[in-house]
Amino acid sequence: MPALASDPRIVLTLDAGGTSFRFSARRGRARITDLVTLPTEGADLARCLANLVEGFTRVRALCPEPPVAISFAFPGPADYPAGIIGDLPNLPAFRGGVALGPMLEAKFDLPVFINNDGDLFAYGEATAGFLPWVNDQLAQAGSPRRFENLVGVTLGTGFGGGLVRRGELFRGDNAMAAEIWLFRNKLDPRTNAEEGACIRAVRRTYAELAHLDASTAPDPREIEEIALGKRPGARTAATEAYHRLGEVVGDALAHALTLVDGLAVIGGGLSAAAPLFLPATLAELNGTYTTPEGGTRRRLVQQAFNLEDSAQLAAFVRGATHEIAVPGTDRRIAYDPLARIGVGISRLGTSEAIALGAHAYALRQLDRR
Repeated sequence: MPALASDPRIVLTLDAGGTSFRFSARRGRARITDLVTLPTEGADLARCLANLVEGFTRVRALCPEPPVAISFAFPGPADYPAGIIGDLPNLPAFRGGVALGPMLEAKFDLPVFINNDGDLFAYGEATAGFLPWVNDQLAQAGSPRRFENLVGVTLGTGFGGGLVRRGELFRGDNAMAAEIWLFRNKLDPRTNAEEGACIRAVRRTYAELAHLDASTAPDPREIEEIALGKRPGARTAATEAYHRLGEVVGDALAHALTLVDGLAVIGGGLSAAAPLFLPATLAELNGTYTTPEGGTRRRLVQQAFNLEDSAQLAAFVRGATHEIAVPGTDRRIAYDPLARIGVGISRLGTSEAIALGAHAYALRQLDRR
């Protein structure tokens, strides 16, 4: 983290949306240029590619020094290592595969790195957000524990994810690791987890319980305000909509954390409603299975803590450290038997985490070369 903050190299980045491209340049942990915004033109490949070149050309001209790379997130599916974008539902012009990375490399004579936005969100939070924040809390408390692994998920139009292991983004052999949206939906196993963990899920549940047509359901922010009593509406339905979201997210995270054994950070537009869904998420993580004999067994070996709750954060940091004797010697050593994981909300904001992730990823790859 300190090295990233003081690194003088400039990287050109892009926030690629369905309707607009937003270009900028970053150095350290800061954006050093104004945003350059151009329309996506996703149905016309020639115009779309021309706007990508125009945007990077403009922002490069704003840089105080020459940039060393281009790095950004783009919607999947894609062969990210090769920089080839595949069939995109929101950008139909890319169907059939477009070698976007090689094209930009040839145009700007710079290395180009493209990744999934969920991956870069996780990488940004692991590099300069949630992961170092948690380790800083442990360090300030004098705890010897440190965490190195992170699952990042985003809740918004979809349910995205990313995995970081010991400072490395884990992309998988097909660049499709951490597609958490494809887990089964606990509450409706006929569908995938995304159908229970996104904006349309909150609206659909509220409409169902409030006896409304789904097309007339309020947006999630309004449903959040109804649940909090700040706006008139079906408060019980609003509360349950977020409770169900939290349960589905918790079930998906339980599967992921069983494999990763690390921290989990949540971002995306719906993360603002964390007080409404995090309790259900933690309840799922700390839930139980029923054995064939009728007993119970913990869902996870580790205990999960809500790090947005001050009391749980304190317990997480404190752990259960005590000294035990080393048999056959007069030595005693520290032992913390509390296996634990923490769950919390983005410390950077989703867009900032993605941009920082893109910047950090580019510098990491350049250094490895």
